[in-house]
Amino acid sequence: MVNNAKNISAYNGELPEGDADRKISGGPLYSAAEVETALANGESSITVWTRKCKNDVQSLSLDADDLAELVRSAIDGGQFKGSEWCEQKPSGPWAACDAYRLNRLEWADYANKEIRFSYYVKFGLSRTGAIVLLASCHL
Repeated sequence: MVNNAKNISAYNGELPEGDADRKISGGPLYSAAEVETALANGESSITVWTRKCKNDVQSLSLDADDLAELVRSAIDGGQFKGSEWCEQKPSGPWAACDAYRLNRLEWADYANKEIRFSYYVKFGLSRTGAIVLLASCHL
């Protein structure tokens, strides 16, 4: 079997082989300053990178500004959960990503009050560092 795996992230580590552990020790891999620099590029700075993430973002009705704010909130006050390799399915490229959990108070129309929502956000930076690759974003 030919391995065409390619790392498209700014992190220069070894890709996992076969069923190897995808976790990356240490971290976070990307500093707040690096992520903020990427986000400063505006709406084109975030790519919803996986199919599942695209579905989750759509079901949450989040736009590019919402996603940028979630990533900012994650690096500024979220709880770092770890780093790991993520693959764009079915056999696409790989990116090294940092995962965060964050809690936010948001207005819920259906309840007519603010409710605390807990988000899980996982992202990496592109090889150039100019684009945030959003691999996961869900409640």
